[in-house]
Amino acid sequence: MLALLIGYVFSRSDPLWVHDEFPWSWLAPMVVALRYGPIAGLSAAGVLLMGWLGFNWDDLSRFPQKYFLGGLIIIMVVGEISSLWRARIRRARTAQFYTDQRTEQLIRQHYLLRLSHDRLEQELIGRPVSMRDAINVLSGLQGGPGDAQSLLNLLAQFCQISVASLIPVHNGVPESRAIAQLGGASEVQPHDPLVRQTLDTQVLSHISQGLANTQQTRYLVVAPMLDLSGELYGLLLVEEMPFFALQEETLQTINLLLGYYTDSIAANQLARPLLQAFPKCPPSFAFELQRMEHVNRSARLSSVIVVLELSPQAVQSQMAQQLMRLERMLDRSWLIEAAGKQWLAILMPLGTEATAEGYLDRIENWLSQRGTDSLGAAGIFPHTILLDRRSASSILEQLDRMTHD
Repeated sequence: MLALLIGYVFSRSDPLWVHDEFPWSWLAPMVVALRYGPIAGLSAAGVLLMGWLGFNWDDLSRFPQKYFLGGLIIIMVVGEISSLWRARIRRARTAQFYTDQRTEQLIRQHYLLRLSHDRLEQELIGRPVSMRDAINVLSGLQGGPGDAQSLLNLLAQFCQISVASLIPVHNGVPESRAIAQLGGASEVQPHDPLVRQTLDTQVLSHISQGLANTQQTRYLVVAPMLDLSGELYGLLLVEEMPFFALQEETLQTINLLLGYYTDSIAANQLARPLLQAFPKCPPSFAFELQRMEHVNRSARLSSVIVVLELSPQAVQSQMAQQLMRLERMLDRSWLIEAAGKQWLAILMPLGTEATAEGYLDRIENWLSQRGTDSLGAAGIFPHTILLDRRSASSILEQLDRMTHD
């Protein structure tokens, strides 16, 4: 409409510049086609057509066919180019929108990863030792003077306990004196509801369960010190600990460390049944195996035994003695000899099948440094036994069958 108005003002005799050197009026539909596509351009061309009919209503025989045909062709070409580039721009915007979404998602994930890293760093600061390190420390405690205080200090370090005490229990009756205290613990209350609940159930009790919800109690956690035979040696009374530390993982850790320490006190008595049934088994191996059975029952933490079957060739090269030097500090080994062969059983406390695979990879790397390609080439044939909800006696029976088949 603007093009028609301009043509009428500047060229009233020929508003559409049909007979001029250049058809200026077609610039308007061309711009519309470039901006909005061919359909809008054709509509704008229709406005020009209606304008020509309006200006030449008295004599329609002079209709400029080539003028409008050429204009429509130009509009179609320009509109097609416009549609092509509009489609490309739309695809580019879609790709850019997807890229922006992915970038935003990556930024969010990076932020969450940073928060997770900061929290992990804080936990490592509050828990500077690993579970294996804690058990390694406990393995040196045998219930002597000062060992109870060492246990309590380790619990404070590993489980973030602030105020606690250890009290002995004789014939199911807790004493009012503490054998170890931490953080200025108050006087022991042997008749506390949480203490009575733990004595009745023989399991760990804490403030958010059972009887402790309805009665006043001074303690947050009361944990029993039970050995493999179920004998109660004492109680751990926790008065203060961070709220975020009172979770299932921490409670399982308390059970694990207390049970491991208590088993160390009764080591000889606990290993005697296994040693009577399997006299060739080393006492340290039998005791550690039975203790890991207790850990598996109480804390649901598995262990693994890697059995290396050695061929006569490997026996002659004293491969067993060399492999025993690759043991970790908590591992226990048992060298079994039968029918000209040897079997080296290595107990890995708190290990899984992945732990066994890592140990075998370490042996292969060691062999490769000595010029041997694989375990089979060295005459070593590995077997894996997972100690998960299995008794120590059944494990030793399986080892006995394996070495005599």
